[in-house]
Amino acid sequence: RRRPEDGLFIAESAVVIGHALDAGYQPVSLLMERRQLEGKDRPLAQRVGDVPIYVGEREVLSGITGYALTRGVLCAMRRPALPTVEQVCAGAKRLAVLEGIVDGANVGAIFRCAAALGMDGVLVSPTCIDPLCRRSVRVSMGTVFQVPWTYIGEKKEDWPRAGLERLHKLGFATAAMALDDRAVSIDDPRLERDRLALVLGTEGDGLDPETIARCDCTVCIPMAHGVDSLNVAASSAVAFYAFRQLSQLERRPQ
Repeated sequence: RRRPEDGLFIAESAVVIGHALDAGYQPVSLLMERRQLEGKDRPLAQRVGDVPIYVGEREVLSGITGYALTRGVLCAMRRPALPTVEQVCAGAKRLAVLEGIVDGANVGAIFRCAAALGMDGVLVSPTCIDPLCRRSVRVSMGTVFQVPWTYIGEKKEDWPRAGLERLHKLGFATAAMALDDRAVSIDDPRLERDRLALVLGTEGDGLDPETIARCDCTVCIPMAHGVDSLNVAASSAVAFYAFRQLSQLERRPQ
C-alpha cells in the first residue's frame, strides 16, 4: 500500500484479465495450461505481447498454486497508484463505504453490484480486505477495475471519526446500514439526498456502534418471515438498487 508501484496482484480467468487490460493495468507474466495457450485463450496471449507466459499441465499448475485452476489462466499485474478520496468523490452522487469487510468473495460481489447498479465509487476502510486480492478480483468479474475506489484512511485510527468527517466536508450525507430501532427503510423518501454515502459493515458484527452514531441516519431493508438480515453482499445489491431508484427520482422534473 505504501509503494504500489512495486506491488503485484493476481487476476484469474481470461475475462477478468481482459477487463484489467481494458482498464490500462500492466501485465507482468501469465501462468496457464498448455491447452489454454493453444486453444481459446490464444487471443489473450497474443494481446499481452512480449510478456512472459509460463505453461504447464493442470497437475503442475495445481502443485504450484495449491488449488485447481478452474479458469486455466492467471496473470500477475502491477498495482496502480490509487486515487485520493477527493478524486473518487469528485462528481460522485452515490458511494459505497466498506467497513472492515474481511471476506474477499463479499468484497468482490459488492464491487460487481456497485458496477451493475450505478454506484459512482467505493471507499474502503483501513481494516477491510484488499479489493485486489485474487478472490475478490475473480468474484468481481473484473468490475473492481471499472469502479473508482480507494482507501479512506491509512491506519485503523483514521476510521470512523476522521473518515466520516471527511465525507461530510465533501458534501455527502452518510447512511449506516444496520439493525437499529431508529432505522428507516432503504426506500424512504428522506434518503433523497443530493450526495449520499452508504456505509456497509463487516460480516457477523456489522457496523461499529461509533460509526452508526456518527452517520446522519441509519437504514435497513424491510424483512419478512422473521429473517433479521441478509449477507452483506446481498444487502448491497438491494440497497444499491434502491439508491439508484432514488437517484432517478431526484432527476425527474418537478
